[in-house]
Amino acid sequence: CFPVGFGTLDELTEILTLIQSKIIMKVPLFLFGREYWEAIVELFRSHLFQKYHSIDEADLELFHLVDSVDEAYEYITANVAC
Repeated sequence: CFPVGFGTLDELTEILTLIQSKIIMKVPLFLFGREYWEAIVELFRSHLFQKYHSIDEADLELFHLVDSVDEAYEYITANVAC
């Protein structure tokens, strides 16, 4: 997911929900641009996980913050079996 607007945020949360509920299999999901996404991820952590307990800590591992295609590639080659 690249930084844009509400539509992408909606699509991101839809994919996260489908993975979380095991409707679709877990796939590498990358949020490109740490500076953009960190505040949203902090909201997930501080409110959804810590304050309201509406997600599990493992749900925060369903996506990965990266700043480059190379970082995403390194994650995939190290963690995904084909």
